Amino acid sequence: MILLTGATGRVGRALLRRLTAAGEPVRCLVREPRRLGDARVRVQITLGDLADPLSFRHAMRGVDTVVHLAASAREQPGACIEELNGLATWGMLRAAERAGVRRFLYFSALGASAHHGVRFMRSKALAEASVARAALPHTVIAPSLVYAPGDRLLTTLQRLAWLPLVPLPGSGRALVQPIWAEDVADCVVAILAAGEQAPDRVELAGPDTLTHAAVAKTVLGALGRSRPLVKLPLPLVQAGLRGFELGAGPTTPLTAEQVALFDVEMTSSEGTAHAESLGVRPRSMGAVLGVGS
Repeated sequence: MILLTGATGRVGRALLRRLTAAGEPVRCLVREPRRLGDARVRVQITLGDLADPLSFRHAMRGVDTVVHLAASAREQPGACIEELNGLATWGMLRAAERAGVRRFLYFSALGASAHHGVRFMRSKALAEASVARAALPHTVIAPSLVYAPGDRLLTTLQRLAWLPLVPLPGSGRALVQPIWAEDVADCVVAILAAGEQAPDRVELAGPDTLTHAAVAKTVLGALGRSRPLVKLPLPLVQAGLRGFELGAGPTTPLTAEQVALFDVEMTSSEGTAHAESLGVRPRSMGAVLGVGS
């Protein structure tokens, strides 16, 4: 039995399709089963959440492998980013060890470090440290910017493309190596298939190294809408969002912490080498989105 968290996210959806198609028994830890769509009739469902450590213990019963994709770049009622990512991962590891789980796959992020300027990246580093100290066999999967047609990033840019000028928080100069969620899911399947031969750490990156501004232009090109980008100072954008958060609370569509990720660099010196060692050749963002086709 595989326990999958984050099954309703970009990578989670793609991975779940592959696992169920292969006949793998999967249990999904979710808050809202309806978000699983048609897949909910093909999996076991356990209700839970990153802010509820008690749900981890119930979810682990009879589980052989944990694939922990779930994370949060924003606060939730009663839990901060560090608790949702770092502390929750520690709690999940302890529950997995007590339940006799044999493998733990953790989804981190390229560039995560304990001294990073962005809380989300620091919380990922905290979680990685917990995984590294765990007694059970594990693999840390650290991707660059993961995208999929229809995801929040691409949908937001699609809406902004109707404006004569497209605002971009931050300098736009930070480098990323975008990788398609479908390619990431193929890599995770290969790691699962490798069993005890799987590496302790895998860095996943697409074939192109792009600035955040170039990513935005690639998406606009796929939409057939050439628009000038207007780079907005990140501190100014964050100050405005913090003021909005005070009024809107948890319903705000974008937070100051989330927007900080628009200026985060996420690159690997290995490029696509780790993905290719798993038998996956990542496609470029332009090819996936159909730019120039």
